[in-house]
Amino acid sequence: MMALLHKEMLLTWRGRARVIGALTFAAATLLMFSFSAGADGRLLQRLAPGFLWLAILLASTLTLQASFDAETEDGALDGLILHSSPAAIFYAKALTNWLFLAALGLVLLPLIAALFDASLGRLDRLFAVLIAGTAGLAAPGTLYAALAGRSRAAGLLLPLLYFPLVVPALIAAVKASELGFFGDPMDQWSGWIKLLLAFCLIFWSLCGALSSAILEDG
Repeated sequence: MMALLHKEMLLTWRGRARVIGALTFAAATLLMFSFSAGADGRLLQRLAPGFLWLAILLASTLTLQASFDAETEDGALDGLILHSSPAAIFYAKALTNWLFLAALGLVLLPLIAALFDASLGRLDRLFAVLIAGTAGLAAPGTLYAALAGRSRAAGLLLPLLYFPLVVPALIAAVKASELGFFGDPMDQWSGWIKLLLAFCLIFWSLCGALSSAILEDG
């Protein structure tokens, strides 16, 4: 497992142009959102949490789609499965995608504060939501990337499968982020973060169980 994780991290580092591209795309998305909301400062601030997660979601498709590029292009996936379990391959890729998306969210936080004139409020809560929310995106996104990777229409198939599934987790992440940004007078944050963690547990368990069938049967 650790060897697979090291391989995935090394591939991500060697493909850092793609990483820079995803970051640039997310930043440009936030910039366009800030202009589309107009000059109303209070409206910009209220929209900041939702736009943050929308930017992460859209940028995630770039890195998730590339998760299985090296294996499918070179036909190496079958050979990799002979030496490692499909579940280990899946979790190594999902963990790498999770780390990248969490880092992307952390980089975007100061940009959100600048573009949307939003106070970052409780940073500890925002960091916790980013870690949990990106985990909720990484597992199903990686699984559907494996499913879509062998299709010629992978660029279209991945969003069609991925977006509807992660909507509930995304709503919980946005609500928890709002309470981190703007305060939590009614003590609702713990309820939303628990709901988000429940989605993460379901996604990581279910996707890990399904990964064998998808990777082996192709």
